[in-house]
Amino acid sequence: MFESTCDLYDRFEATARVADAVFRDYGRRHRFSGEAVTAKCFEDNSRVKELLATPGKGKVLVVDGGGSLRAALMGDLIAKSAVKNEWEGVIIHGCVRDTGVLATLDLGIKALGAIPRKTVRNGEGQTGLAISFAGIRVAPGDRIFADEDGVLVLDPSEAP
Repeated sequence: MFESTCDLYDRFEATARVADAVFRDYGRRHRFSGEAVTAKCFEDNSRVKELLATPGKGKVLVVDGGGSLRAALMGDLIAKSAVKNEWEGVIIHGCVRDTGVLATLDLGIKALGAIPRKTVRNGEGQTGLAISFAGIRVAPGDRIFADEDGVLVLDPSEAP
């Protein structure tokens, strides 16, 4: 059973990290949670594609895309790969594309917005590091909880 972000906040108010209200839902799954896997990239989705092509059961990919609204870091093909590899969800501090298809996929997807322009792939970006955006800090292994009310992060030792 999924505990809502509101209930989790009430239980862990002193230590819960809550993202600013900047994200929109794009996947069919609006409630998802899991262990954070992190990536940092700017207008290059090479690392996003690579990570989502690996096994993701129980994991949420959290991407610091620098807040760029100029190019999409994930579209339908990469999202379908995430579903195939059993990822719980993806949170992107940036944009997505192919939103009509994304809405049909059993995957949690939160992003700042949508744009038809794709990114370049130059193999740039970093993975497995602590990232900060939207008022939160996320480190690999943190527990991510997302639902219709937003995104909440807990240290692994606190997570229910």
